[in-house]
Amino acid sequence: MYRKTLNLPRTSFPMRAKLPQREPELLARWREMDLYGRIREARKGAPRFILHDGPPYANGSIHVGTALNKILKDIVVKSRTMLGYDSPYVPGWDCHGLPIEHHVDKELGRKKLEMSIPEIRNACRKYADRFYKVQRDEFMRLGVFGRWDDPYLTMDHAYEAEIATALHGFLLAGYVERGLKPVHWCSECRTALAEAEVEYHDHSSPSITVAFALSDDARERLGVAPGDEAAALIWTTTPWTLPANLAIALHPTFEYALVRANGKLWIVATELLERTASAAGWLGTETVKIFKGGDLEGSHYLHPLTGREGLFILAPYVTLEQGTGLVHTAPGHGAEDFVIGAQYGLEPYAPVDDDGRFTSDVKEWAGLHVHEANEPIVNRLRDLDVLVAFSEVEHSYPHCWRSKNPVIFRATNQWFIRMDQHDLRQRSQEVLRTADWVPRWGEARIDGMVANRPDWCISRQRIWGVPITLLTCKECGAPTIDETVFDHIRRIFLEEGSDAWYTREADELLPPGYSCSDCGATSFVKETDILDVWFDSGVSHLAVCDTDRYGLDWPADLYLEGQDQYRGWFQSSLVASVGLKGTAPYRQVVTHGFVVDAEGHKMSKSVGNVVTPDEMLKKYGADILRLWTAMVDFREDIRISDEIMTRNAEAYRKIRNTLRFLLGNLEEFDPARDAVPFEDLRGLDAFMLRSTERLLEETKRAYQSYELTSLSHRIVNFCAVDLSSLYLDVNKDRLYCDLPEDPARRATQTVIFRIAEILTTLLAPVLSFTAEEVWQHLPGDREDSVHLASFPDAGEGGDDATEDDSRIERLLVLRDVVLAELENLRQKSAIGKSEEARVVVGGDTELLKEDLGATGIELARLLIVSAAGDGSVTDGTEVAAYPNLQISVGPYDAPTCSRCWRRFDELVGDSELPDLCHRCHGVVTRLLAENRAELRRTDD
Repeated sequence: MYRKTLNLPRTSFPMRAKLPQREPELLARWREMDLYGRIREARKGAPRFILHDGPPYANGSIHVGTALNKILKDIVVKSRTMLGYDSPYVPGWDCHGLPIEHHVDKELGRKKLEMSIPEIRNACRKYADRFYKVQRDEFMRLGVFGRWDDPYLTMDHAYEAEIATALHGFLLAGYVERGLKPVHWCSECRTALAEAEVEYHDHSSPSITVAFALSDDARERLGVAPGDEAAALIWTTTPWTLPANLAIALHPTFEYALVRANGKLWIVATELLERTASAAGWLGTETVKIFKGGDLEGSHYLHPLTGREGLFILAPYVTLEQGTGLVHTAPGHGAEDFVIGAQYGLEPYAPVDDDGRFTSDVKEWAGLHVHEANEPIVNRLRDLDVLVAFSEVEHSYPHCWRSKNPVIFRATNQWFIRMDQHDLRQRSQEVLRTADWVPRWGEARIDGMVANRPDWCISRQRIWGVPITLLTCKECGAPTIDETVFDHIRRIFLEEGSDAWYTREADELLPPGYSCSDCGATSFVKETDILDVWFDSGVSHLAVCDTDRYGLDWPADLYLEGQDQYRGWFQSSLVASVGLKGTAPYRQVVTHGFVVDAEGHKMSKSVGNVVTPDEMLKKYGADILRLWTAMVDFREDIRISDEIMTRNAEAYRKIRNTLRFLLGNLEEFDPARDAVPFEDLRGLDAFMLRSTERLLEETKRAYQSYELTSLSHRIVNFCAVDLSSLYLDVNKDRLYCDLPEDPARRATQTVIFRIAEILTTLLAPVLSFTAEEVWQHLPGDREDSVHLASFPDAGEGGDDATEDDSRIERLLVLRDVVLAELENLRQKSAIGKSEEARVVVGGDTELLKEDLGATGIELARLLIVSAAGDGSVTDGTEVAAYPNLQISVGPYDAPTCSRCWRRFDELVGDSELPDLCHRCHGVVTRLLAENRAELRRTDD
C-alpha cells in the first residue's frame, strides 16, 4: 500500500555487469572521443612520470603472463595520472631475433632455400608486423591505455638507426672486440645465445671419474718409483668435452694425496679421498704422499684418448664440494677454463662445428653430435681401463630457451662488449645501487649477476636483426671504426632501415671516396653477424625516452617487468646506459613473479593447465582479470585457475553491488542543489566521510608504493563492512522512509555521493571499465570520463575529529555486542528482523549518554532495533568499551508500522492511515497533500 511513498533505490546502472558484452562498447566510446589524446592534453605541463615499456616479442598472441604485466603497467600509469602526473605510455615491441625467424622458417619451409636474404627479412618483417598488431588489439581489449597508434617497434627505420648508433658508441669508446671465446651455443638454432636466452632444466648426464697417467716430470716431482702406475683422477659430467682437454686444474693451497689402491697410485684431494674411494669401489687405500696443489704446477700428464701431453695448472675456482679436487679443463668449452687457460697460454680448442658435431680433428667420432658421443666415449674409456667410476646424475643443465634443447659451451669467433674495459662492470654495479629496487632484494640479485657475468656476446649468426655495422678492409683486415663512416650508415638506416646492409654493396655503405685509414685500400667486406636482440631492447631507453619523437624524459622513472629480466632487459639496459651515458636508465625497478596454476606449477600445453586471456575475457571480462592482477601479491609467483577467478568475480560483485546501491540512492539527488556543507555533517555521517577520506589517502599512498594487494583488499573490505554492513545498513530507514528533502536524509545522501565519487576514482586504475560506467551514472557535472579526473583531495571530513571518532568507535563496539545478541535471538526463532527487538541499557550509562549526545546519534537507529533506552538489567551482557554497563536484548511485542516495519508502543490512530508511526504518518500525509505520491490500496 505504501510502496510508492518510499524512496526506494532507483538507477539505470545494471545489476548484472555483462562485462564481456559491455566492455567493447566502452572501448568504442573511448576511441571515438580520443580519450588517450584528451588525457595527454589535460595533463600537459604537470610533473612527469615515465614508465618505460619493456618490449614483448611480436610473435603469437599474448598469454596470461603478458596480460598481467601490461595490466600492472596500466594500473601504475593510470594511478599516476590521477595523482596529477603527466604519465604518457608508449608501448613497444621487440621485432627482431630468433623467435620470429624461427616461426618464419616454419612457415616458409623449403621455399626459404630459393629466397634471398632481403626476401627472408621481408617475410620476417611482415610476420612481426602482423603479430604486433594482434597483440596490440589484445592489450587494448584489456583496457590498457597508451599510444597504440604510434608504438615503438625495434624494426622501424628510426629505431634501427638508434641501435646502430649505440653500437657505434661502444665501438668508438673501445668496449668492443672480436675474439675466439666459449659461448652458449644452440646447435639446432646454429647461433650463440645470450645469458638471458638460456634457461635451466633438469637433465640426466653420465658422471665419470677418469684416470690421466702422469708424465715423467710429474712422476719425478712426486717421487713415483719406476714401474708404478700413477694417474691423476678427474671428474666430469660432460664426457664429450674430454677430446678438447688441455689441462688439469688444482687449487694452489688445497692438500692432495698420492694414494695406493688396487695396485696403482692415484692423485685425489685429501678431503675427497673417502668419497672417491667409495665411488671407485676401492676396498682400502694407503697414503704414499701428501702435497699442495701448487707442487704440480707446470708438470704434465698424458691424455688417455689422444696421447698428447696436458698441463697441470692452478685455479682458484677449484672446490671440494664434489668430484676429486682436480678439474678437467677444456679452454674451448668453458668460461672459467678459457680465462685460466689464457693465463697459461692454452688455446681455446673446440673441435665441434656449428651443428654440434665433432670435426675431423676427433677422428674416432667425427660427424657425431656431441650429446650422442657421451656413450661411445665412456665405452672407449672403459676399454682403455681408465674409467675409475661411472654413474648417472640428475642435475640442472642449460637449455636453449627457443629450441628447449641442451646447449653446448663452445669457443667461436664472436663480437663481445668487454665488461672490464673502462671499469664497465664496476661502474655498472655502482650505478645500479642508485636505483630503487622493489622488492629490495632485487638490488642484491642483479648486483651479483653483473659481478659474475661474462663479457657480453653481442653477435648472432642469424639473418633477422640489425647487422653489426662494421666493414673490414680486404687488404689489411682493419675494421672501419670511424665516426664519419658511422654517421653515413646512420643516415642510410634512417632512410632505408637496416635492410640497406643487405641490398647495398659494401662501397655503397661508405662515404664517397672513402679509403682504409691503415693501408689506403678502397675495397671492404661487410660483417655478416647480426646484433643480439638484447642489445636491441637494451638501448630502447635511448631510442624511445631520449629522442624527440615521443616527447618522453630520460632516464625513465620506472621499469616494471617479470623477475626473469634481472638477467635480461634490466641488465642489458643498465650496461648500455652506463657504457654510453655513465648512469642508470631507470630511477626505480619493480618486478613481478610468474603466473602458475592453482598448484603452483608452471603452465604447459602438454600438461593441459594453460589459462589464456581470451578464455578469461569471454567468461569474466577484462575488469575481473584486472581485479585479479591487483588482488594477488604480484611480487611472488601468481596463481590462477577457474576457482581463483570465481573468487575474484565474487569480490567484484561486492564492489559493483555497493556502487549500485549508492547510485540507487542518488537518483533524485542534485549535488549543486541538495548537498549539505561538509562542516554541517554530524555523527555517523561525518564519521563515515572521515573514514572514506582515510581510505582515499591510504589508497593514494598504496598506489605510489605499488601496494596493489593491500589497496584492493582494503576497498573490498570497505564496501562489504564499512558501507554495506554498517553505514548503508544503518541508514536504509532514513534513505527509504524520510521525506526526500529531509535535512538528515540529504546529509546521508551528501556522504553517499562523496563516497561514490571517491570510490569510483580510486577504482578507475583497476576496474577501468566499471568505474567509467559508474561515472556516467553519477549525478552532477563532471569530466566526460573518470579517466580525465584526478583523485579527490581529502580534508572535507574535518581535520580534528579525534574525540568524535573515539566516541563513535565505542558505540560501534556496543553495536557489535548487540548484533551478536540479535543473532542468538534469531537462532532461537525469538525474532526475525532486528526491528522486532528492543535493547535495554543498564548500569553506568553516563559515558554512553555523553557519546550519544556529542555525536547526535540515535541509539535505536544505530542498532537497527525498534527501541533502545535505559532500564533495569539483570545478568545482562557486558560491553568492554563501557565499564560497568550491561545490555539486555529481547523481543519487542508492540504494534508494527506498515511502512517502516519498526515497532512502537502506539501508532497514529488516524482513520485514513491507522497503521503508521508518527514519522511515517507525517511523511505520507505531506506527500499525498502535495501529490508527490499515491497509495495503492488492497482493493485497487
